This record gives sequence, C-alpha cells and structure tokens, in this order.
Amino acid sequence: MFAGIDVGASATKCMIIDEGKNELSSAVKRTGMSLRKVADEVYKEALSGAGLELDGIKVVATGFGRKNVDFADSIRTEISCHCKGCYHHFPRALTIVDIGGQDTKLIRTNVEGKIIDFKMNRKCAAGTGAFLEEIARRMDVPLEEMNGIALSSEREIEIGSYCTVFTATEILSKIREGEKQEDIVRGVFGSVIKRIQEMNPLIGDVVLTGGVVAHNEILFDLLEEALGREVLKPPKPQFTGAFGAALYAMM
Repeated sequence: MFAGIDVGASATKCMIIDEGKNELSSAVKRTGMSLRKVADEVYKEALSGAGLELDGIKVVATGFGRKNVDFADSIRTEISCHCKGCYHHFPRALTIVDIGGQDTKLIRTNVEGKIIDFKMNRKCAAGTGAFLEEIARRMDVPLEEMNGIALSSEREIEIGSYCTVFTATEILSKIREGEKQEDIVRGVFGSVIKRIQEMNPLIGDVVLTGGVVAHNEILFDLLEEALGREVLKPPKPQFTGAFGAALYAMM
C-alpha cells in the first residue's frame, strides 16, 4: 500500500491507495502550528480508515511542510504532485489551476504529463483562500456559507480589485450603494477568477483543483463562464496533491 501526505499551509491531507491506484482511505485536518504532529495524525487516521497498520506502507510527503514529515520515505514538490494527480485523471496536455489557502499555482504540462511551465502568486493573498477568508470576515459572513450565498445571486457585481485591502474598501462602497449581499459575494469569487486569468493565459484543457475549489464549487461555474468552455474537475480536488504523492510512492 502507498500513502501520500500533503502538508498545506491551511490543511494537511493524507490519501492511501492500493496497487491498482484505487483510494482506500483519506483524512484531512487543519494544519495548525505543529506540522509533524498533524501529519502523524492524518496518517494514522487514514490508516485506521483503511484498516491498515503502520508497517509496510511506503510514504511520500509533499506541500510546504513536507520536510517536517520525518517518517516519509521521500518528498516531492506540491507542483509535481498536483501534476501527477491531475494527469492520472486526465492524461493529456493540461493547464492546471491549483487554488490553495495561501497561494495559487498555474502549471502547464505536455501530453506526457511533464511540466513545461508554472507560475505562483507568492507575494500577496489575491486569488487564494486567504483572500476569501479575509473578505468573509470583513463582511461578517461565515466562510463556509460564501459558496451558497453566491449561488443565490442573480447578478454579479464587478469587483475591480485583487488586493484584499482595496477589495474590502470597494465592498464598503457597494454596500453603501445598496447592492445585495449575494451579488457582492459572487463578485468576490469573480475577482478570484480574474486574478487567475491575469497570472497567465489559460490555454487548452484546464483543470481546477485544490482545497478552495473543493469547498466553493461556484468557482468552476465562473471559470467556465469566463473561458467559454468546460473546466475539468478531479474526483476529490482537495486531495489531488496527496493522491499525486501516493502515486509517486508507487514508483
């Protein structure tokens, strides 16, 4: 059996697969302060879910905290693991958009699944889960309700800013103008899509993945509207990196 552990900035995920590349179990927890501890917890929870013991499992760790997983057999970058996971489901040339809690990655692969280009927004929260979390807090809206609120909108408000601070100011103006909450929230998600499009051209088949899109399905709708074509969705977007790491563990 094989395990992939993805220690992300916001959440830590583990997936265990068998020799047929089928998922046996998975687990996720908020990352918190102790990276080693949370990695151990999700690993043991996934093992328990699969009815397995600690011995005989090959483990690959990925994500920003991968070097803290001292029980892993090897480590891989999150970019390579997301590519591996996406290519398994969609074996062709891809543009992969991974929206994480603290960064967004745009990765292009060739028909063989090799990385030919990638770009990350490391320097600000625009287009990330942290952006949505901060805007939800400032609007006094529970983060987990943002997707449902946006889906009830019948009209998108244009939010021109990517920056969290400027967006908050812009939202205050929209509230003063009497715009509806649901339309503003939809506009905030639209701002995330515009930020992604501004990072790099989204050419060819596009896959949208990551924890943020797993909890906010409206992002698929808005990206498809913006591109005018279908956007591909992996079976469990939040676990794509962990799944890719598990696939590397098989090699």
